[in-house]
Amino acid sequence: MIVLGLEGTAHTLGVGVIDGDFNVLADVRNSYTPEDGGIHPRDASQHMSSVMRESLDQALDEAAITISDVGLVSFSQGPGLGPCLRTVATAARTLALYNKKPLLGVNHCIAHIEVGKVLSGFTDPLVLYVSGANSQVIKLRDGRYRVFGETLDVGLGNMLDKFGRMVGLQHPAGPKIEELAREGSDYIELPYVVKGTDMSFSGILTAAYQKHESGARLEDICHSLQETSFAMLCEVTERALAHLKAGEVLLAGGVGYNKRLQQMASLVAEEHGASFDYPGKFMGDQGVMIAMTALKMHDAGVTMTVEDSVVDSSQRTDSIDVTW
Repeated sequence: MIVLGLEGTAHTLGVGVIDGDFNVLADVRNSYTPEDGGIHPRDASQHMSSVMRESLDQALDEAAITISDVGLVSFSQGPGLGPCLRTVATAARTLALYNKKPLLGVNHCIAHIEVGKVLSGFTDPLVLYVSGANSQVIKLRDGRYRVFGETLDVGLGNMLDKFGRMVGLQHPAGPKIEELAREGSDYIELPYVVKGTDMSFSGILTAAYQKHESGARLEDICHSLQETSFAMLCEVTERALAHLKAGEVLLAGGVGYNKRLQQMASLVAEEHGASFDYPGKFMGDQGVMIAMTALKMHDAGVTMTVEDSVVDSSQRTDSIDVTW
């Protein structure tokens, strides 16, 4: 079974190809970078349309296959930016219908988790899932990913990007903030908001910008922004770890590329005797994670009609029945 996965929820069009043993045959990513400001959904979707054909051709060439060799076409069904989701879903439906292949829509958030489980070998991890729009501590139980704690307002990745725009950093700002943070030395106190097992990042965003406006060194602000927000994530993760007695901790989502967050999360796991891992270069948005999740779904007997393939921009992690 060869599975083709199309990812398109935000700024990246991803085309992934895997075989029936979860071996990666191709991983093509084509990202949209705004000239200024954040992601413009219409522009991002137009970018995806313009590079769809060449990205598909490149992935098939990398995998050394033709479309006739593909046994399953999959795509990111939600959550995400509506125009981007619709563009990728249309491409997936066209491929599936024209070539008479089965079609599966995949939850983007769950795909971030499943690729981590495949690559780590973890079977039942507590997941710290941190991406642009999502910040959640979750664990699978009774066929659903249950949310132990999550952001009450803005996702951590979006908060970092918004701060970056405020201080003149080009999108995406996360990697640039991480680089600046390494040069920071003084800790600046910022709002630390954990409410039970949920978090809020809007206050720390406002306070960090106010510190910048008052003349504080950007390097010190970035250092403090990371230390404070990551500590909030780790507190909720540690509470869940102690409560659920989990033996595995998986860091997932694009923000997980951050080395400091990896270090802090691994220390939390170590202190509780749990194993820790993250899916390396497959933490960001890519088609491989869509294909891997679709293969698991297919092997469990999940099917989908074209009528059921409507995208859902607000689809939640805990709204999906996990039967695989």
